[in-house]
Amino acid sequence: MTLDKNSKIYVAGHHGLVGSAIWNNLLQRGYTNLVGRSHKELDLTDQVAVRKFFDEERPEGVVLAAAFVGGIMANSLYRADFIMMNMKIQCNVISEAYAHGVKKLLFLGSTCIYPKNAPQPMKEDCLLTSPLEYTNEEYAIAKIAGLKMCESYNLQYGTNYIAVMPTNLYGPNDNFHLENSHVMPAMMRKIYLAKLIHDEEWDKIAIDLNKRPVEGVNGSASKEDILKVLGKYGIYNNKVVLWGTGTPLREFLWSEDMADASVHVLLNVDFKDVIGIEKYSSVHYGASTDGAVDRNHSAGRGGAIPSLGEIRNCHINVGTGKELTIRELSELVVKAVGFEGSVEFDASKPDGTMRKLIDVSKLHSLGWIHKVEIEDGVKKLFEWYQASLV
Repeated sequence: MTLDKNSKIYVAGHHGLVGSAIWNNLLQRGYTNLVGRSHKELDLTDQVAVRKFFDEERPEGVVLAAAFVGGIMANSLYRADFIMMNMKIQCNVISEAYAHGVKKLLFLGSTCIYPKNAPQPMKEDCLLTSPLEYTNEEYAIAKIAGLKMCESYNLQYGTNYIAVMPTNLYGPNDNFHLENSHVMPAMMRKIYLAKLIHDEEWDKIAIDLNKRPVEGVNGSASKEDILKVLGKYGIYNNKVVLWGTGTPLREFLWSEDMADASVHVLLNVDFKDVIGIEKYSSVHYGASTDGAVDRNHSAGRGGAIPSLGEIRNCHINVGTGKELTIRELSELVVKAVGFEGSVEFDASKPDGTMRKLIDVSKLHSLGWIHKVEIEDGVKKLFEWYQASLV
């Protein structure tokens, strides 16, 4: 089931970190019939609105990159929101994609789906083998439900929905808002602001806070109020305090690499390729001579065909297969920012999962390997952040 360059492709979340990179990657490859809606234009948690959108646009391909996301603090504070918002988005988009005959759907999850104490590096098969990390349990459960929806629709209806699970992402259009950002952008902004405080560059601090206010405090606030609110986030004069011990290991993938992997999968990988059964469609669903799947054929309902055995863990890990500690990451950020102050770690705060390295052998076997290494990526991210303040 191929999408040609005239196929209409809907990218849900096209203003986000990954969605925007996927949009640009598709454009660069000559796929120009793209559809996107901002959150203001289309609330994906609204079932009626999503159905109306699919009725009007009739996309042939869908990339579900929209999600309600955040770091440890946000995950802890907004547990109900994280599970409910993401479940609504996924249920609405996937069900309407099926109802409207979408040829190909790509669902983006996260490697937080894996158990807290999963064997490292984590293979796709370790899903649901032991308990999740408590601090992001709701988000993880929502994403597991999403990948299971894709898998189950494929098994029951013969659809071609693929789920990819990226590791920690960073890159252009990253979220630098301190209240709900991920580890790298939050760390980078904290270190940058601590440097500006030390250098007494209050004009640059004002520009930064006007662009991304912190708890409602912007660049027009008094120095006292600015220092007070920044101090809540561990940002001081020439000193930054980060959460945890600095010892957890993390893997990071440049968002434009993630986009390239996603588009590679969208255009070149089918469900039969992922599960390794060459004639899956014809065996399971009675594909027609032109390769189209007969959606009404119900022999495979529930995936209960003994000759195929149990089919699960059909998602694909996307990452680099390389890791570094949070402390080592902070050293790369310090170097990129040119910070000469101190970085301290508050061990009374949670570390989250101690290690989250993924096995990317399935992805490599499907023909894709990352390009941007972390040392270059950190520099590129800081350059992007500085440009965003102009």
